[in-house]
Amino acid sequence: MSKKIEVLFKSYRDQLLHLAKIYSIVEIKSYARSSKRLTVSQLELLLIKNHIKLPINRSSDKAIARQELKENSLRNLYLSICLVFFIGFVIGMRPYIKNKVDEVKFTYVAEEYKSNKVGKIQKKKEKKIDEPEILKSETEYDNTISLNSQTALNLFDDLGYDLKGVRAGQKVKPIYLTKLPKDIKSLGNTNQKRELFIKILLPLILDENAKITKDRKKLFKILGKNFNTAGERVWLRRRFKEYKIEDKDLSKLKIRMDIVPVSLALAQAANESGWGTSRFALEGNALFGQWTWSKKGISPKNKDPNKTHKVLQFQILKASVRAYKNNLNTHNAYKDFRTARAEMRQENKEINGLKLTKHIKNYAAIGEKYVEILENIIVKNSLTDFDKANLLPTNLKKGVAL
Repeated sequence: MSKKIEVLFKSYRDQLLHLAKIYSIVEIKSYARSSKRLTVSQLELLLIKNHIKLPINRSSDKAIARQELKENSLRNLYLSICLVFFIGFVIGMRPYIKNKVDEVKFTYVAEEYKSNKVGKIQKKKEKKIDEPEILKSETEYDNTISLNSQTALNLFDDLGYDLKGVRAGQKVKPIYLTKLPKDIKSLGNTNQKRELFIKILLPLILDENAKITKDRKKLFKILGKNFNTAGERVWLRRRFKEYKIEDKDLSKLKIRMDIVPVSLALAQAANESGWGTSRFALEGNALFGQWTWSKKGISPKNKDPNKTHKVLQFQILKASVRAYKNNLNTHNAYKDFRTARAEMRQENKEINGLKLTKHIKNYAAIGEKYVEILENIIVKNSLTDFDKANLLPTNLKKGVAL
């Protein structure tokens, strides 16, 4: 073979030029046109740069080794940079991926619980059991289901929904129980009973606050425009009616259309319903002890014969939460509460439930004592931790109602 090479090529340099010609090395062609004579080392480096293997009798090994080292170093540098960018991208996408995984898991597990529970109820109906388990909803849901305490606890565990995680910043799963567990009183552990009550109420309160926040953003967007569409004017008329503003005063609407802090709502619900164990809460989904003088209500036992009020009852728990929010945002008795909340907004302060309790003394006849009770509940149970809580974003329009 070596003899053939000697015949074909007069020198090692000719071999290199031949390789350059075969592989059409542009640089060597340009040098040839300019009549510049390249050395053997230069030819070798150009061939190596273009990833062409040299003949066996290569020269200038040190120079070539330096060139190969340089090219390998550059290649490794580029790969390292790409790897760093890839790792950064994965880390940046991690919260989004986690949210999507949580959403899929939440949807699957919640729907599984719902379908299993509905299936059991249908079987009971086939056996002609008279006690109704499913009732028609007066607002958003096709059915309401009363889970027992252990089933509710298992559901929350399966969904990874725990209050310690929420306090640490975990988003709340949007699962809405439409009724309280009938056997919540049977939970011997007081802390477990209170935690279950908070877990049930928290997504309901957050969902109502989210709707108010959305409306509030839309309101300020409308107020910032010089001209409003017909649809926006209709929307405003409906909000004036919802917040009971007869004179259509926009300044009043801005003050009334605002959230009720989660800690305050939880404390009032806990106090008024005995942490979900009162007869009004279990029989009528009445979480906040609101009075009514209509036929739709539950009469208190041992009621003062001179009083004709009843406790307002609701078809589902969310309706009770909504009525409570409307009450604080519209009734004249809570004007101080709304004013104090508006001042917090104006001063760019967070809406703090503990600081606003003193403006709710008119909610109960005991006045200042009632404020002390609420403050004690909030502090003892660290409820202000939930004032910053948020619902897990989900593609489901209403979450899952059970």
